[in-house]
Amino acid sequence: MDRAPGLSVRLKLTLSYAGFLMVAGILLLAVVWVFLLRYVPDREIVALGFVPNRSDLLEAFAPRAAAVLGFLLVIGLVGGWLLAGRMLAPLTRITDATRMAANGSLAHRIQLRGRRDEFRELADAFDTMLGRLEAHIAEQQRFAANASHELRTPLAITQTLLDVAHSDPNRDNGELVDRLKAVNTRAIDLTEALLLLSRADQRSFTPEHVDLSLIAEEATETLLPLAEERGLTIQTSGDVSPTIGSHALLLQMTTNLVHNAIVHNLPGRGTVLVTTAIGPESVMLTVENTGEKLAPQVVATLAEPFLRGTRRILTDHAGVGLGLAIVKSIAQAHDGTLTLTPRAGGGLRVTVQLRSC
Repeated sequence: MDRAPGLSVRLKLTLSYAGFLMVAGILLLAVVWVFLLRYVPDREIVALGFVPNRSDLLEAFAPRAAAVLGFLLVIGLVGGWLLAGRMLAPLTRITDATRMAANGSLAHRIQLRGRRDEFRELADAFDTMLGRLEAHIAEQQRFAANASHELRTPLAITQTLLDVAHSDPNRDNGELVDRLKAVNTRAIDLTEALLLLSRADQRSFTPEHVDLSLIAEEATETLLPLAEERGLTIQTSGDVSPTIGSHALLLQMTTNLVHNAIVHNLPGRGTVLVTTAIGPESVMLTVENTGEKLAPQVVATLAEPFLRGTRRILTDHAGVGLGLAIVKSIAQAHDGTLTLTPRAGGGLRVTVQLRSC
């Protein structure tokens, strides 16, 4: 908002310092004057060859008092200006960094040196904010680029199929319609996943009391036909795990975890373990699956959007590469944490920790 121009903080501090010094000087001179009046009578007394009285004292004291006040005023203004400039120098650096950040330069850091004080704490907090903001924007830009690439793929496939159909009018369109339907379904799934991810990031949900163990049972029952189709076994166990959050988002989170555990498993002989536990101040959901051995470097990237481990899975249930990214966002939206750990015998262990109620 537009504001009328006013005095600078440095000038205000200078005037305040000079004013305080003048008031202190006036009080000091007043004390001296009162002290002298006690020993000078108001009538003339001849003593030691001269006749002192209060009028003579006032004539001698007033010019010197005015000179002292003038000297204090100059010292107050000059000294106050220098001291205010020295004290406000860190604030100037912080202001410059703020302007640079407002212009889009987030790589700059204040890095204020010296002992810890209010300005140093403000500068350190501002540097931390800039670092997080820079990382967040970089992540958003990378996410937008990946999302654009993923959305462009089904559109390009659709365009290719339509071009083929246009160039060969006599071709049977049954296969073409099936492939277009599959590509369109994938594009819809990707769009819905992006919307869900955005909803989780914005925390646009109404918290309610939920039981994580019941959500785990609901998710496993929904995906049980897929597990049976692949010859996998799902084992569910655990304690009642009450927490506060969105039932729909927590169900989506659990469904994504169980779905990933089924898809990325040993076909025909794999196992999925879903357990819930309650601690002193938190509840935990753990989903484990058998499978190939995973390197810690690969596991560390699995929660990144559009990454599917060491290779892209080209199956009917491959997903859109946002499964664990959505899980991470939902966990963070509930002030929880997501931990990925490779199992010694192969496969992955995923643990979500949320606050208990």
